[in-house]
Amino acid sequence: MKIRTTVESDLDTIHTLIAEQSLNTVTRQRWDEYLVSGAYRHDWTWVAEDDGKIIALAIWWGMEQFDHPFSIDGLYAVPGVDRVAVWTDLIRHSLATIPAEAEEPEYHIFLPNGWRDQPDVVAELEPRLEAAAAAGLSALTERLRYEWTPSDGLPPRSTRLRFEPADDEAFLEAFRRVIEGSLDAATLRAVARVGVEGSAKEDLEVYQSMPGERSWWRLAYDVASGELVGFALPSANNGGPVVGYLGVLPEHRGHGYSDDLLAEITHVLVETGADRIRADTDLTNKPMTAAFERLGYRNHAVRMVASYPTN
Repeated sequence: MKIRTTVESDLDTIHTLIAEQSLNTVTRQRWDEYLVSGAYRHDWTWVAEDDGKIIALAIWWGMEQFDHPFSIDGLYAVPGVDRVAVWTDLIRHSLATIPAEAEEPEYHIFLPNGWRDQPDVVAELEPRLEAAAAAGLSALTERLRYEWTPSDGLPPRSTRLRFEPADDEAFLEAFRRVIEGSLDAATLRAVARVGVEGSAKEDLEVYQSMPGERSWWRLAYDVASGELVGFALPSANNGGPVVGYLGVLPEHRGHGYSDDLLAEITHVLVETGADRIRADTDLTNKPMTAAFERLGYRNHAVRMVASYPTN
């Protein structure tokens, strides 16, 4: 079996493979659009060949501004092959090409709500997770996907916080401070890998690189005391407006400030023309899931993230 990246002449085969959606989110329209934008690239797309015939495909997604991908977006295979074995080889081979200094790669699988009670979904999920684990991505995080539209009602803006822009150094310090006690699994993995300072710097770099405007970012201060309470990062990705990041400093947690920050993010994005806002948070992050639901965000799907385990 030969493993290689794709070339232009593979397009017909890629289109045929991705026509089988299963748990994969890569439609033909998405593939063609992202190939033009740079979120997908031929040198980030891997195939396994047997006797000169493509038998499996792994599509990676990344940000246009980076020279390496961030996550696997879909795994495909022709009928009759050992999917776990061939996907394991594809993932291992592609993981080995990610630079050591890059953010740790992941595999994202998008699932419907109630997926555990859907045997056809489970049957497609299990071999993908088995292959990912065999290739080293054995840690699983289940993230809830939320969506807000104007019909859900615009939450009231905070009256106890004031929001102000700030420079990168101020936001870097805010990132450092909110890491303490974080319930976010990706943050905890980053801290285990590169420490608090490294994690804060990575977060700042990633959010700076996103399509959302840097001018939207705000630090949040208590109106009465003037103390810094947290920060709000409205942003956008390839799919449109998103709740980029919100964080409350450890000493101010437990007072419902997540609602204030999320409301501010929602207002800023609506003011920029957003008619749909999306967000993710870990299933285990109960304070954040509660904030989304209080402010009218609806859980519409699940994102399963396979990653390297922390040591």
